Amino acid sequence: MIQLTFPDGQAREFPKGVTGREVAAAISKSLEKKALLVKLDGELLDLKRPLEHDGRIEIITRDAPEALDVIRHDTAHVLAEAVQELFPGTQVTIGPNVEDGFYYDFARDEPFSTEDFAAIESRMREIVDRDEAITREVWDRDEAIRHFEEIGEAYKAQIIRDIPAKEPISVYRQGGWKDLCRGPHLPSTRHVGKAFKLTKLAGAYWRGNQANAQLQRIYGTAWASDADLEAYLHRLEEAERRDHRRIGRAMNLFHIQEEGKGMVFWHPKGWTLYRTLEDYVRRRTERAGYVEVSTPNILDVSLWERSGHWEKFHENMFVCETAEDETLAVKPMNCPCHVQIFNQGQRSYRELPIRMMEFGVLHRYESSGSLLGLLRVRRMIQDDAHIFCTEEQIESESTDFIELLKLIYADLGVELHSVKLALRPERRFGTDEQWTIAEDTLERAANAAGVEVERIPNEGAFYGPKLEFHLRDAIGRTWQCGTLQLDYVLPERLDATFIGEDGGKHRPVMLHRAIVGTMERFLGVLIEHYAGAFPLWLSPVQAVVATITSEADDYAISVAEKLRKAGLRVETDLRNEKVGYKVREHSMAKVPVLAVVGRREAEEGKVALRRLGSDRQNVMTLDEAVAALSAEATPPDLR
Repeated sequence: MIQLTFPDGQAREFPKGVTGREVAAAISKSLEKKALLVKLDGELLDLKRPLEHDGRIEIITRDAPEALDVIRHDTAHVLAEAVQELFPGTQVTIGPNVEDGFYYDFARDEPFSTEDFAAIESRMREIVDRDEAITREVWDRDEAIRHFEEIGEAYKAQIIRDIPAKEPISVYRQGGWKDLCRGPHLPSTRHVGKAFKLTKLAGAYWRGNQANAQLQRIYGTAWASDADLEAYLHRLEEAERRDHRRIGRAMNLFHIQEEGKGMVFWHPKGWTLYRTLEDYVRRRTERAGYVEVSTPNILDVSLWERSGHWEKFHENMFVCETAEDETLAVKPMNCPCHVQIFNQGQRSYRELPIRMMEFGVLHRYESSGSLLGLLRVRRMIQDDAHIFCTEEQIESESTDFIELLKLIYADLGVELHSVKLALRPERRFGTDEQWTIAEDTLERAANAAGVEVERIPNEGAFYGPKLEFHLRDAIGRTWQCGTLQLDYVLPERLDATFIGEDGGKHRPVMLHRAIVGTMERFLGVLIEHYAGAFPLWLSPVQAVVATITSEADDYAISVAEKLRKAGLRVETDLRNEKVGYKVREHSMAKVPVLAVVGRREAEEGKVALRRLGSDRQNVMTLDEAVAALSAEATPPDLR
């Protein structure tokens, strides 16, 4: 007998080898009908798997979060079966889950087309209706290799050869179709449901190696219910509508071209948006006690060797050589440079903490395929800062930083969604004791600031753990922007010291921190968050004064001048076009306020204000309009 403990703490005995389905049936027939999987001591298993030992058990139903990943993986298997039925001779390779869905890579001589999706989806629905039983089998390794080679599945045979010798070879039958897979899987294809959709095609190399054969990848999404699928497709439509690249073109903010991959050409309006954000962050940061510095963009490689970046990060660095046989590296981060400033002269404990900030220009090599508008670039500017402090100051400095980050996010209209603690990676510097202290201190500081953290193994920087701050945008997507990293390593490698109260030399602790992170990425996120319709204080053009008739041209110019003197960013539109045309055009450019003037407004000293997205006009005196708009256009920190 084995003893199984349920989520409510109750324990029951069952015969050894009992299945999850039998356990569910022992509780209630209704639970047996709803059961899809079983979790034993945290491990998801098929309902048909024999349970061989004591443990904590949970029956997983369709509405459980764990079920969704399995639904998606099963949908990938249904896709593969459908493709092989419709396109005989196609080989299957791998079909994992990805965020919001799945993909499957196929080897086929003829290319797929998105026009094939309708037929594939139709066959997938047929397979769901067949209610094909999904059953796990453990095969002999040599037998499995021979079988897959005989049926022309060379990729599957190769995967089996590379599985460690001690691991079982599990094959899942899905009706008459079968696939090599670790599982777990649902009881039958009926449980997959029909809340799926194929989304796109892409190329892929076998095992991600460009030297290998090219495969065809079909992406799809799958959900537990039709309502969830519809909500997701709506988010996709919203995401496309909000795409910062499309909005950037419509608002004439920036462009990126082939000769400067991953490098942003900011246009006047985009640079105005950039500088407005930068100036705001600078003011908030300076008030929090930071001093701003500026450091070189290119430095001798020897500095990067001493800091450890050359060993751990050199493949992402741009390097050049001079006629004097110097090897120089373009800086990918500011931290070693800030240590150089700290090291000039003798420091005292009385000076600490020193908070050093720089909007530093950085360059990092990213592969061409990974570049994505403003969201992933090669040339970037960060609101980067480093705090040099004592161990006793770590927690308070970390807590103060988190409070500053929350304030800035609130001012910018974005929500702090979650905080993750990235723990020690395999490739790292420093002692295990230092890492344990650093990890625990960061978690305490986050908790002190009212933030719960999720621990993420192996994701820290090579010099220390980091808190990752994820924000949520208007359509529910999350973005990682801010970071706080605790570092004992660089001060030691670059010999940073201060004179302590005891008169001896001590190492400072270094906190690496960014709030918006990469300015380019954060602006891309903001553009999509607001769909280009920024709050007035952020908008690159805050108002356009548009005429109804040429008789009002002089008055329009005087209105614009008065608004400019009040600090607003204003343009005029004196073209001989109908006002409806002007409204549409400036609405497309996301201008937040249109001040319409005609002969009557000129005679009475008034303006008709029309807000973006509204058909209503608010007629007021020019002085009233100037006062209202200048107050609204004042950045949050200056109000």
